[in-house]
Amino acid sequence: MAFDFKLGSLKFGGGEKKPDAQAKPEMTAAEEAWDLAKTVFYAVAIALVLRIVIFQPFNIPSGSMKPTLEVGDFLFVSKPTYGYSRASLVYPFTRMNAHGRILSSRGPARGEVVVFKDRKDGNKDYIKRVIGMPGDEIRMIGGHLNINGEPVKKEFIGMFDTDCDHFKHTQAPRYRETLPNGVSYVVQECHGDEGNLDFVGPYRVPEGHYFMMGDNRDQSQDSRVESQVGYVALDDIVGRAERIFFSVDGDRAAFWQIWNWPFAIRYGRIFEQVK
Repeated sequence: MAFDFKLGSLKFGGGEKKPDAQAKPEMTAAEEAWDLAKTVFYAVAIALVLRIVIFQPFNIPSGSMKPTLEVGDFLFVSKPTYGYSRASLVYPFTRMNAHGRILSSRGPARGEVVVFKDRKDGNKDYIKRVIGMPGDEIRMIGGHLNINGEPVKKEFIGMFDTDCDHFKHTQAPRYRETLPNGVSYVVQECHGDEGNLDFVGPYRVPEGHYFMMGDNRDQSQDSRVESQVGYVALDDIVGRAERIFFSVDGDRAAFWQIWNWPFAIRYGRIFEQVK
């Protein structure tokens, strides 16, 4: 203990404080900027690797997969499920003239929901359900799906409030379809069994390709439209849709209506599995 008679106060510690030899010198503005740049670079690199190798986020921009997927759903697409091809990369590498898949243990199974690149539509991402496997014959007869000459089980489950064409909150019938392998899901028919794509086929799926259809049967541009989508090559499949991680109803809150955002979130759809 030492007395400081000049200030008339007590000091503890026995003398003057010595400078800390271990103290780090302050960073300059340039060093701080460089440190921040490195942190951002590492974060972007990690996010890019995860996006290319494991999961790719995908949002639903249209109603072609209603009622399974709604406009405003955000979901993860798993890439390791089917291995990797040029479609697994990020733009502009998706346009590479490369063929084949690596680390692939299997291809898509009938009934799975997948994201693929549509080479006929500017290399855009599409999301549809796998209906036809290589070698299958697909036909639509009066709105009823037929696979290899056999009608798929289709059960009416009721009329539901939905959006069809430019009409909002209209009534449309929904059915439960069950594929030959037991996969079951609900489809929507805005025009009943009289839509433009309810009497089409037969389609013979080539080897190495798949036949895709949307669950919103009368409002889906899919493999039934050969000039726009047609058969989807295995190399063009990005991955399998796995789980919804966020969902928002844009009709309930415009971007600038911040006070309505909490009421526009579809809380019940968050973390829902895509099936």
